[in-house]
Amino acid sequence: MSMLIRARDDGPLQPEPALFERLLELDHKDILELGCGSARLTRLIAEAGPGRRITALEVDRIQHDLNLAIDDLPNVHFDLAGAEAIPHADASIDVVFMFKSLHHVPMELMDQAMTEIVRVLRPGGLLYVSEPVYAGAFNEILKLFNDEQRVREAAFAVVQKAVEQGLFDLKQQVFFRSPVGFADFAEFEQRIIGATHSEFKLSPETYAAVRARFAVHQTAEGASFEQPIRVDLLQKPV
Repeated sequence: MSMLIRARDDGPLQPEPALFERLLELDHKDILELGCGSARLTRLIAEAGPGRRITALEVDRIQHDLNLAIDDLPNVHFDLAGAEAIPHADASIDVVFMFKSLHHVPMELMDQAMTEIVRVLRPGGLLYVSEPVYAGAFNEILKLFNDEQRVREAAFAVVQKAVEQGLFDLKQQVFFRSPVGFADFAEFEQRIIGATHSEFKLSPETYAAVRARFAVHQTAEGASFEQPIRVDLLQKPV
């Protein structure tokens, strides 16, 4: 199975929810999202079908407090915890999601996170890991102030290792291009540079370089990018 894992490929342009709804049966399932951020995808999952019981974990306390104020998702429970210490019983979860969050786990804790995920999954349960591929115009802007090559490579390596060690079977690997758009640089600054999960302190020179690189993509309709994504769909052995 491990030989099938590839680091990069081209794929179709599509929104991620269309992909995971096609790949997975989520209705009437116990679902765990690790690193839910602003809960945008959490909401889409929760509202897309019946009987979906979701626990959404976040390590950023500022964002977690904002998520706790969400009062219209009765089937979602928000908790403050990381992937390396999941507050769930053994074999209690059907599907685990990691949307661009595995590379945010401290590298020294990535192996522990995979062990924790195996622990909480039921036999035959699925782990859906989507990770940005280190390529593309959007990445060229990001790496000016947040070069994630090392941590993304580490995330890919830990997935590969988990398959090679037999913790998971590789059920499917999918590549696609995710549309990413901003009205203008102010929105990019607010959403990306100002993200509360990180503290980006840009020098005036770096800020100017980021703004100039972004401006190349600015049009009257906004700035649009296609971010290449790799999805590894892993299954806990029965």
